[in-house]
Amino acid sequence: MLAQHSTSARFARLLLTGAAGGLGRELRPRLKAYCDVLRVSDMDELGAAAAGEELYRVALQDKTGMLALLQGVEAVVHLGGVSTEQPWEPILQANIVGVYHLYEAARVHGVRRIVFASSNHVTGFYRQDEVLGTDALPRPDSLYGVSKAFGENLARFYFDRYGIETVALRIGSSFPEPRDRRMLATWLSYNDLERLVVASLTAPVVGYSVIYGMSDNATTWWDNTKARHIGYRPQDSSDVFRTAVEARQPRIDLDDPAAIYQGGAFVRTGPFE
Repeated sequence: MLAQHSTSARFARLLLTGAAGGLGRELRPRLKAYCDVLRVSDMDELGAAAAGEELYRVALQDKTGMLALLQGVEAVVHLGGVSTEQPWEPILQANIVGVYHLYEAARVHGVRRIVFASSNHVTGFYRQDEVLGTDALPRPDSLYGVSKAFGENLARFYFDRYGIETVALRIGSSFPEPRDRRMLATWLSYNDLERLVVASLTAPVVGYSVIYGMSDNATTWWDNTKARHIGYRPQDSSDVFRTAVEARQPRIDLDDPAAIYQGGAFVRTGPFE
């Protein structure tokens, strides 16, 4: 069931990149309610265009293609790129070169706001016994996390230099339900994901802001107090799944780095040859 965030704001043309990915497939039908035209892009199969949709197959590292993709767009929800730890070259092309092309195209075409899908893996080497504010300095747990830290810094530069507003979403774990005890802290429901993205698009003034993407979980490592100006109020919680999750994982191995650090298994992935 869609969340249908309460807002009177509506966009003429909204761009969703990474529309064929896991979160992109969830947001695609939801975001159409907030715009006249939803432009969706990916390199993977997007299926047929629904009413009010425009489909583009564009690689993020394609400068010319990205210039065309951003033309006539009012705001962007950027989910595109590599979303897991991988060898450096695909991360470089999609998450470094690609995000630069996105912001340059936004500058050229006068796009005023971008919702950037960052990641909790930007701060994955903080410990699970720490609580971080939105001003916590990056401690990436992976090359993927490094690339998202780059994206956050680039977004801040484009706001300071060119006035393009960005909300960087340090997304936790967005799945139908938490898969393990770590996700009791990091879980973000799909309905709360919609609320988060729409709040980030429609808040009157965001400048450059960071916010953690999580539901209203009892256990959490992140504090969004300094992001309350965005107006995101989660309504779901991982606690309804706690009993089942703890039954599946009754013990935690405190010698495992994945149980010590917030990034979980990302802290011990790779290196890749």
